[in-house]
Amino acid sequence: MEDYNKILESLGIKFLKASKTKVIHPITVDNYYDVENNIFLLNKCGVRFGKYDEVAMAGEILFMPGGRMTSVTFGTGPSVRLSNDEFLSTKKKYLGTVNSEDKKDKDAEYFSSITFETKVFNSVNFFASLDIPPFVIRNNQKIVDLMEKLISEKHSHKAGKDRIVSLLMEQIVVEVVRHILDNRMFVEQLTTNSTYFKDPRLIDIFNYIKEQLGGDLSNKVLAKVANVSEDYVGQYFKMLTGINPQDYIEYQRMEEAVNLLRTTKKSIRDIGHEVGYKDTAYFCRRFKMMFGIPAGKMRRRESLMNV
Repeated sequence: MEDYNKILESLGIKFLKASKTKVIHPITVDNYYDVENNIFLLNKCGVRFGKYDEVAMAGEILFMPGGRMTSVTFGTGPSVRLSNDEFLSTKKKYLGTVNSEDKKDKDAEYFSSITFETKVFNSVNFFASLDIPPFVIRNNQKIVDLMEKLISEKHSHKAGKDRIVSLLMEQIVVEVVRHILDNRMFVEQLTTNSTYFKDPRLIDIFNYIKEQLGGDLSNKVLAKVANVSEDYVGQYFKMLTGINPQDYIEYQRMEEAVNLLRTTKKSIRDIGHEVGYKDTAYFCRRFKMMFGIPAGKMRRRESLMNV
């Protein structure tokens, strides 16, 4: 349990957005993807998700870790099937903002959602590093109450609301991790993650990658940071994290590229260069391969997701 406490103590948790959404028309997104983590409270809505069409019912919570592509269906009944790219371009036709009348309508389907970031030592996307699929949280009134409080607080005009939202977001993440532990879910992955805290050389590598994201991050350079041989550094990194260092570096570069696309007006060429890609065409190919949509369309994604 001590290792799990260290994991929780090391997490940087950042609230991003919250909303209440109604289903205008049921929709299936074959390759739904988001960089950040999403937690859905299905107030009056059913959702199917994953390879085997698992079901999350009204009153339950669906947790979707960031960085994981999956199939998802919002709403019950015959649905329109779209790719993630098509969904982002036409989302307002299928999902809208909840109003007071929707809550009174017994046939209306709607859900609440919270989007957030959770990183270990401000470097590793925690839930993505576990490589876990989306899962349902049932019979957990505490998380339901915390989510409702956070969304209510976020849409209030009270002094200090941002501080309260941050505190509630931290509580929600802790409760999600507790749920995972209490139900013995993904124990092997959590145990693997605890190794991050047993070797400071690995933390040095994480920090160096974060600080030098646009520079030379070859195994030769990483070997010097960790004070191990170039031949061994890849094996060492994968032994502790489960992935090879160059895959991890590409994920961090692409995650930063998404952040820059959303928060700046820099050109795609400049963003590619800033995160370490000298060849813009190659950057664009890798971006689309990872996220399923072109970099240019990702730039519009934030406004499209805020229906």
